[in-house]
Amino acid sequence: MERRHTAPDMGTLAEDARALLAATADVAEEKVVEARKRLAEAIENGKSVWNGLQHRAVQSAKAADEVIRDHPYQSIGVAFGIGALLGFLLSRRNS
Repeated sequence: MERRHTAPDMGTLAEDARALLAATADVAEEKVVEARKRLAEAIENGKSVWNGLQHRAVQSAKAADEVIRDHPYQSIGVAFGIGALLGFLLSRRNS
C-alpha cells in the first residue's frame, strides 16, 4: 500500500477546488451557494493546517540539527545502533 501525499498533490487539489468555485460562480441555487461556502472554508482551513505543519516541520528539523551539532559522536552512535537493529530485524524477516 503506497501513500503519496505531497505538496504538488495538495496544490492540485486546491487549484481544482478554486476552478470549481469559479465555474459555479454564476449558479445561484441555494444548495450550490452553500456548497461553495463550505468548499471555500475548507480551502482556507486546509491552507492554515498546511502552513502549521510546514512550520512545525521546519522547527523540528532545526531542533534536530542543533542536537546533532551539539552531540555529533552520540548522534553517530545512535544512528549506527538504529541501523544495526533495523538491519537485524529485516534480515530475520527475509529468512
